[in-house]
Order: sequence, then structure tokens, then C-alpha cells
Amino acid sequence: MTTTGSITTDAGRIAYRQSAGTGSAIVLVHGNSASSKAFTRQLESPLGQTHRVIAFDLPGHGESDNAADPGATYTMPGYARVLHDVVAHLDAAAAVFVGWSLGGHIVLEAAPDLLQAKGFAIFGTPPFAFPPAIKQAFLLHPAMACTFARELSDKQARGYVTAAFRPGVTDLPAFMIDDVLRTDGRARENLGASITPNGFRDEVEVIASLTRPLAVLHGAEEQLINGDYFKTLTMPTLWRGAVQSIPSAGHIPQWEQAESFNTMLDAFADDCG
Repeated sequence: MTTTGSITTDAGRIAYRQSAGTGSAIVLVHGNSASSKAFTRQLESPLGQTHRVIAFDLPGHGESDNAADPGATYTMPGYARVLHDVVAHLDAAAAVFVGWSLGGHIVLEAAPDLLQAKGFAIFGTPPFAFPPAIKQAFLLHPAMACTFARELSDKQARGYVTAAFRPGVTDLPAFMIDDVLRTDGRARENLGASITPNGFRDEVEVIASLTRPLAVLHGAEEQLINGDYFKTLTMPTLWRGAVQSIPSAGHIPQWEQAESFNTMLDAFADDCG
């Protein structure tokens, strides 16, 4: 059984979900224009029964409030502050932190200050320096044009969600489209504007300096992220010494191949334990 709650932060009220498990904590951070619902198949699974799985809605997303101060909150450092607030409230500092897409960038932004973290996992997230290596890291799918757009039509929202799945998938969860349309457009717009010199941590340096395990997972049929980009990065604590490919999955493997994803995450959490 998944429980829900909320906390009050400087950014506004933040909604969260927590699984029934009482084992070691796993904190999940969702992507741009999504919500904690994207992790339903982790929260309501054997993984969630074994581990204390926590997922929350970023400001301006899902059931959380829109940011009280959009310029300060809808940035990598702003989202990282919210992550710290959630972790402190739920006493989950000694967790494995898992970030999907934008969530992975947030986890890397926060990582140097998460001193009790057992490990980090990212997927759909190519770590960036500045300027970001856009052409090397992304596959330049047409849906990428929506990433920082303030206003999105119903058609654009559907296209954005479609691009998260492996090619050919047309049966899309309605809530994912609703999540895109619900998202505060200023969250996308301000995030794009914040990608400037000193606007976020050098993530390439962060992963090169990690002393705790880092798992990098990758959907084998990604339409957005170029898997070859990871070969250019220095990752001294890379789990199992390689990027872990998930067959028959695109940008959202935690939904498309939940059983394989959960088994992999469970193994990583055990190795970090």
C-alpha cells in the first residue's frame, strides 16, 4: 500500500508518495513535465514492499504547488533544495537516490551535499558540463522542442509523452499526458533560461569525483538520449563497470520494463547497502 502526504517548503507545498516497505530507502526523482505517478510501478511492487520507496512531485508538477518564486525554484539548484527538504522531512538522508531525466540532473546537482547517501542512479540523464554537449548527448528528436516551451498544446503533450516510449508505442497512459498539461509552463521556461555559466553544477565533474556507487541505466530503444555519449565520460564508481542497458525500453524504462528495472534497482540498492 502506498501512502501519500505533503510537506511545506520555501518553494510551496510538496506532495509525496511512500511505499509500505520498511527496508533501506530509495528516493526517486521524476523528469520534466511528469510526476511521481511515473514511479507507480516501483511504489506498488515487490521493490516497494522490500524497500522504503519515496517519490515526490517537483514544484509546478503533479500535486505539488506551483513555485512561490519561479525564478529561484525552477532551476537545478532550486529543485535540489526541494530534494533536500523532502529528504530531511522524511528522514531519508541515507538513501539510494535515483533520478530520471531531469530528475537525474537534480540528483547530480544535489549529490555533493547528500553526505549520507549510499549511492546514486541515473537514467535518461546525460551528465552535462557547460556548455552542454547537446549534439553529442541527445538524438535531437522533434519532441525535444517542447522541453523548455512555456505553452504546449494537447497534440504537443501527446508527442512529448510518445517520445518517452520506445518507437511504435501508441497506447499511452492518459495520466502522463495530463501531467504534461498540468505542469506550470514557467517550470520549463525558467529551467531553460537557467542553463547558463554557474547556473548549475558541472555534472561531468560531479560523476568523475564521486566516491560512492553510481548506476547508469539506459533504455536500449531510447529516442531522446544518445547512449554512446556515456562512453566519453569518466565514471570511476560506475556500478558493474558498465552502463546497464534495458532491452525493449525507451526513455521511460521504469514503466515500460518495470520488472527488469526493479530487479536492477533492487540489486544496486543491495550492493550499496
